[in-house]
Amino acid sequence: MLDKKTNDEIRELPCWSGKIEISPLTGGITNRNYRVTDRSKQSFVVRIGRDIPEHGVLRFNELAAARAAHAAGISPEVVFARGGFLVSRFIDGRTLTPEDVRDERNLGRIIGLVRRCHNDIPRYFHGPALIFWVFQVIRNYLRLLADNDSNPLDVELDALALKNEQLERALGAVTIVFGHNDLLAANLLDDGARLWLIDWDYAGFNTPLFDLGNLASNNELTPDLESALLESYFGKPVGPANRRGFAAMKCASLLRETLWGAVSRITSTIDFDYTSYARQYFSRFDRMWRAFEAGDG
Repeated sequence: MLDKKTNDEIRELPCWSGKIEISPLTGGITNRNYRVTDRSKQSFVVRIGRDIPEHGVLRFNELAAARAAHAAGISPEVVFARGGFLVSRFIDGRTLTPEDVRDERNLGRIIGLVRRCHNDIPRYFHGPALIFWVFQVIRNYLRLLADNDSNPLDVELDALALKNEQLERALGAVTIVFGHNDLLAANLLDDGARLWLIDWDYAGFNTPLFDLGNLASNNELTPDLESALLESYFGKPVGPANRRGFAAMKCASLLRETLWGAVSRITSTIDFDYTSYARQYFSRFDRMWRAFEAGDG
């Protein structure tokens, strides 16, 4: 729903050509998103979001990443940004689903897009950049939940902290690339000719194993698809150390998503069932953790 204040703020942005039409876009659980069509029938996406310190979302970093991603040819052009408003060109395409990601015909294309994100964006990124270290993100979430005496999960927070430490130790030595760090299917668009990667809220330098584990766990890839993912990304068979690190990152990704929901439950003003979201991801984390402990992750 578009309230009068938001309607007026969008209409007053100085980037429009003539009269505009505004319609809400559904699906956003971090920001509010709207589609705007101007007099020339060009369409744009307006994202409205302030800094969210509890999630490590800083808009200067999101903007720099989005601009670099466009320069690298993997994300739509940013045409305007100011005061919590980010305006990008609208991509007329289909949002992928987890089922789409698990389709082998799409997975290879996605891997290529992720590799370009990792390798190409630093060449175009201007200014200071963040690092996304999932284990520190988890530590901060656990502290915030404890400080607010809030825990919608069926487990003690201290137990999750211990598991987080085990996962971090299991990761071992890493290489560093520029990560997207939020590879939900909803952040991938297919316009019929190519794929696009959108939404750079959590972008920052990271190990490639996080994006790979994040892609696998968010979209519930099968073991065979996970092997194909790793071998295609690295261009060779992957040894035990990288496979163990990948398994650790799958767990860490699910734990982070769980706690993201738990924290959003007490901080977000968006109308969304964050409690159910957190519990759903915790159930998936618990299954993945058991496999990791058994050495089958």
